[in-house]
Amino acid sequence: MTSPLLWRPLTQADLPAVIEIARQVHPDFPEDDAVFAERLALYPDGTQFLEIDGVASGYLLSHPWRYMQVPPLNALLGSLPADADTYYVHDLALMPKARGTGAAAAIVGSILRHGRARGLPTTSLVAVNGSVPFWHKHGFRAIKAPALEDTLSSYEDSARFMVKPA
Repeated sequence: MTSPLLWRPLTQADLPAVIEIARQVHPDFPEDDAVFAERLALYPDGTQFLEIDGVASGYLLSHPWRYMQVPPLNALLGSLPADADTYYVHDLALMPKARGTGAAAAIVGSILRHGRARGLPTTSLVAVNGSVPFWHKHGFRAIKAPALEDTLSSYEDSARFMVKPA
């Protein structure tokens, strides 16, 4: 029997669970609580929360952004650009229980549809934690971006800027 999966809009009440998931899933990429709260406040349509059997199991933070620009790790954005030309995936984090359930594929499909519906020509992200093969499987390709090297290395040496056309 499979567990009921539910991706739903993220709420303020979910932020403590999101912060705990981030602490467990991304211990090498710490971000202040304010970063999570700001992403939710700036673009609630780009935030999702995963429950499996009613238990907090993952989250997504995403928003419109500028192509070939990457927000530094643990940075507040202040605002979203009016001239956004990519849909940016800030973070997709799943607890071990959620991996292999189809939850990731479901939310990636949702991300891509959302960006297309906004008329954005690409979806982009920084792949970390060995996630390049996962994103590659979903049609993202690593882009050589010398101008981003310093920002990418602030994540980790193996961080890659990846893009998928709409």
